[in-house]
Amino acid sequence: MRIGIDLGGTKIEAIALDAQGVARLRRRVPTPQGDYPATVAAIVDLVRGLEASLDARATVGIGTPGAPSRVDGRMKNANSTCLIGQPLQADLEAALGRPVRLANDANCLAVSEATDGAAAGAAVVFGVIVGTGVGGGIVVDGRPLVGANAIAGEWGHNPLADPEPARPCYCGRLGCVETWLSGPGLAADHAQHSGQRRDARQIVDAAAAGDADCERSLQRYEARLARALATVINILDPEVIVLGGGLSQLARLYENVPRLWVPHVFSDTIATRLVPPMHGDSSGVRGAAWLWPQEVRT
Repeated sequence: MRIGIDLGGTKIEAIALDAQGVARLRRRVPTPQGDYPATVAAIVDLVRGLEASLDARATVGIGTPGAPSRVDGRMKNANSTCLIGQPLQADLEAALGRPVRLANDANCLAVSEATDGAAAGAAVVFGVIVGTGVGGGIVVDGRPLVGANAIAGEWGHNPLADPEPARPCYCGRLGCVETWLSGPGLAADHAQHSGQRRDARQIVDAAAAGDADCERSLQRYEARLARALATVINILDPEVIVLGGGLSQLARLYENVPRLWVPHVFSDTIATRLVPPMHGDSSGVRGAAWLWPQEVRT
């Protein structure tokens, strides 16, 4: 049995998968806002609750915003800032009494979709989170690529060249991809151009209903996403790019963005596919469970 945990900014989701990858049980609780000890306790309670219900001991994988530092194992680069500087993996291992595998949430998305999802069989997969924040993860031959500095795939904190003034990012830099392509980034861009305060979902719905300002905001968003992903293609050249997060549900992205990235990709042909996640919102939590490969037993 494998348990996967998706530690999000607003919710913590848990899933138990059997040896065939079939979901046996899943639960979800709100994320304690800004409270690190309560977050650890919530994860431990979810794991223990699933194991008690299934009468089985499981491996545990955790998908998190950010990643543990290669220097001291403490969390870094998390937009859930209460995690930064905390020994999350060590604290969970101590509380649960077993090894825990931990990976960036975008890596978990990519692992899930490369294992038995929309990118199954692809040698190189880039997983993208576009939601409250923007993240990226790389899977090569079914395994997540972490990197020498534990930042492989962190395209969300590269600068995006844009004719408009750069915006400050929570990381302390200016003009990060995240400031343009996250849900809050889309909302800020729309407010700047239209004077209207709407969240990402409201912008998408209004554009579908014919609102011209919202349609222009989505077109700017698509153009920026295309430029940002073209950089990934030029460096990594993945077979498949899988989108996750709330904005991945926007169907028009899969038609418009590949058309818009053509002028920015350094190739005469582009075989890279942009696809939605087969497992939808469950991709991250399933990928966390798959951090323990099939041959590992509890």
